[in-house]
Amino acid sequence: MHGTRAQPNLLLRAAAASGHAPGRIGPNAIIQTAEALRLLRGEDSARRVFAAARLDFYLSSPPAEMVDEAEVMRLHDALRTELDDETARAVSTTAGRLTGAYLLAHRIPGAAQHVLRLLPARLASRALTRAISAHAWTFAGTGTFTARPGRPTIYQISHCPLCRGHHGDHAICYFYAATFETLFATLVHPDAHAREIACEAWGDEACRFEIDW
Repeated sequence: MHGTRAQPNLLLRAAAASGHAPGRIGPNAIIQTAEALRLLRGEDSARRVFAAARLDFYLSSPPAEMVDEAEVMRLHDALRTELDDETARAVSTTAGRLTGAYLLAHRIPGAAQHVLRLLPARLASRALTRAISAHAWTFAGTGTFTARPGRPTIYQISHCPLCRGHHGDHAICYFYAATFETLFATLVHPDAHAREIACEAWGDEACRFEIDW
């Protein structure tokens, strides 16, 4: 089918700005975290967390372009220091879901989404993985993203900016897992689920995400 042959090119127009910018991350990592904080905890909590990260100026003037990954790292550190574990997880997860929804609404062409939904899940997951891999620099910063297509699909980020320098007893990269799950559940299979099965915060060599359906 002609649409099927065309879909990789459509998908590869998905999430990227022009040019590779090492050490920078898309603004949704900031914008949607602020929105999640406001939704779940209110404006006062959002201001407290952003002030702790020295990013409170973003609450009145959200970033319009990619941001320094150091700012994203400070924000996620502040979530963990200013909120209890359960709340930090809920905020990060909600921010990831909001980011996935934003990409679907504004960055992945509707024609490509239509084709993906018509494909068997196995083929749709491979096409989506190609697009995500092509634009990994927009969310992994100076981290290294690799992917293993299939069922389950495995994504890995080494030198992960969300947990870099953090040490704990559980996985903490909820933002990434929720973003991947939102995209897969919408475009690949409604029962898609993503979970982090390894995390550098645990002492693992990389953060690893398993997506199955």
